[in-house]
Amino acid sequence: MRPVAAFKAIISLDDGILMRGVFYLLLAAAATFLVIDVKEINEAEAARPSLEPLPELPTFLPPKGPPGVPGAPPVQPSSPEEVLRRPLTFNLVPGGVLHVEGTIDPGAAERFSREIEARGEYIKIVSLDSPGGSVDDALAMAKLIRDKAIATKVGKRALCASSCPLVFAGGVTRSAENGAVVGVHQIFNAGIDRGSPEQAMSSAQAITAQVTRHLNEMGIGAGLWIHALETAPNQLYYLTPAEMSKYRLTTEATGVVGADSG
Repeated sequence: MRPVAAFKAIISLDDGILMRGVFYLLLAAAATFLVIDVKEINEAEAARPSLEPLPELPTFLPPKGPPGVPGAPPVQPSSPEEVLRRPLTFNLVPGGVLHVEGTIDPGAAERFSREIEARGEYIKIVSLDSPGGSVDDALAMAKLIRDKAIATKVGKRALCASSCPLVFAGGVTRSAENGAVVGVHQIFNAGIDRGSPEQAMSSAQAITAQVTRHLNEMGIGAGLWIHALETAPNQLYYLTPAEMSKYRLTTEATGVVGADSG
């Protein structure tokens, strides 16, 4: 076929056929580049040293200082570690006491809100036994507790640590029974994707500001948060009864924490 005739044959083709041809050509090229990219990524991953997973922190963390000095735990919490590790559960008992037990997992605040909504005015006290967890959920739970004018308490040999004291602070009245174990430490990002050091620092500062504002609004003394900031995430500063009263974390004296180890 002569070149002129071939050109006329091409331009006589339906526009839709030409467009489909161009589309499939581009699609094939994109697939080729994708295969190359995936191969390069896999080769890079294979060459990268493997990273050990982050160790799972125990629910009962060691104290900041040696036994017998401020910051040491009064007693060993009574709840088994496997119970405290479970996602947060709720159990309403006679007297209007809602037992809140387990880890404050993401989404716990929403479940807690549904529980409060379903139980209505029956709930008078929220009794906490938790090693902490999601800060956002803890703050939301505390706000709801304060809005509903509910009291909070930490029972005998119950644990309230890490973000749990943020929930405890939400009570209109707050009490810690004999042998209650209440501890604080630095808030940290336990997620896998921590981003750049700058992003991690910015996130930590934002959370610190959020928690500081929350404690101030709940009427808690600044000294409590200073102890938290001074304590590494893999330790806890365990509060004495005098400190909880001094920082207004407790408003009612139902017993002396640590006086009874039984």
